[in-house]
Amino acid sequence: LRKSDLHFDFDLDLAMSQSNDNPVYYIQYAHARVCSVLAQWGGDAASLREADPTPLQSAHEAVLLKRLMEYPEVIEGAARDLAPHNLAFFLKEFAGEFHSYYNAERFLLEDEPRTCARLALALAVRQVLKNGLALLGVGAPEKM
Repeated sequence: LRKSDLHFDFDLDLAMSQSNDNPVYYIQYAHARVCSVLAQWGGDAASLREADPTPLQSAHEAVLLKRLMEYPEVIEGAARDLAPHNLAFFLKEFAGEFHSYYNAERFLLEDEPRTCARLALALAVRQVLKNGLALLGVGAPEKM
C-alpha cells in the first residue's frame, strides 16, 4: 500500500493478524465471502453470464459496477507507473465496498432475476479480487 520510494516500517504483528486491520486479510476475506455466497446458491456460475443487470438498482450495486469498470485502468496505470501499491489500494477499497454491500443486501431472494443479477455481480467482484491478488503474488482463498 506504499510507493516503493517511501520509508517503510514493516509491522510483523499486523501482517500476521487475521483482522480487518490487515489489508491482505481484508481483501482475501471479501473473496472468501463471495465464494461462500456462490456455494450457498449452489448453481452453475456459467449460467450467470447471461444474467440481466437491470435489477441492480441499489447504491451499493452502482458503486461496485463503477469500480468494476475502473479496474482495467487501475491495472494499466499500475503497470505503466511501476506502482503496484495503486492496485493494492484499489483492491482494499473495492473489498470494503463489497463488505458494505454484503452487510446491506441479501443475495439469495425469491426474486430470481434479482438473485441472478446479484450473483453475477458477486462473481465479477470475485474475479477482480482473485486477479488483482494474483498480480500482487497473493493467494485468494475460498474459505477463511
